[in-house]
Amino acid sequence: MNVIWRTLLVILRARRRVRREKTLDVASVGRIRLTTLPTDIDILRHMNNGRYLSLFDLGRWDLLIRTGLLDAMTERGWYAVVSSETVTFRKSLQLWQRFDVESRFVGHDDKAVFLEHRAVVDGEIYARVIVRSRMLRRTGGTVSNEELFAAVGRPEGVPEIDPWVHDWAAASALPPVRTPAPSVWS
Repeated sequence: MNVIWRTLLVILRARRRVRREKTLDVASVGRIRLTTLPTDIDILRHMNNGRYLSLFDLGRWDLLIRTGLLDAMTERGWYAVVSSETVTFRKSLQLWQRFDVESRFVGHDDKAVFLEHRAVVDGEIYARVIVRSRMLRRTGGTVSNEELFAAVGRPEGVPEIDPWVHDWAAASALPPVRTPAPSVWS
């Protein structure tokens, strides 16, 4: 439940930042400051590995709002879903430790956009996630990148995706939803 309250706070703060400042360029890095709360830790007294992904969602909300993408998506009845993600841990976040979630769009392929989120303490990366996200229509179906970029513009200054990210996306993909995907263990 606490992630819902954190999400609402991030959304309100991002909207306030847009009113006070101008919107964030799509190629820029968005940053929010968080604290590891008692509800974030596991039995080993550090942040639970699953909680990182929930907290990185907060960085995504901030980025979508501050770049103006959320408003453009809402006007068109679009929403984003995570199709795959991979996380790497380097150091543990401890109870009450302050950290920044840094978020940035890092490119796209023919069907999705890629984002990177980092948990950073004093300029040092503690964890990183690469997210592949698709745009869907509330009325059903997917939004192509051509349609997305026609509506919101093709982002300038977004770096080329490292080749391993494309390899990872292809290797981790599951069959499309209309194709059978039986659970068979070898």
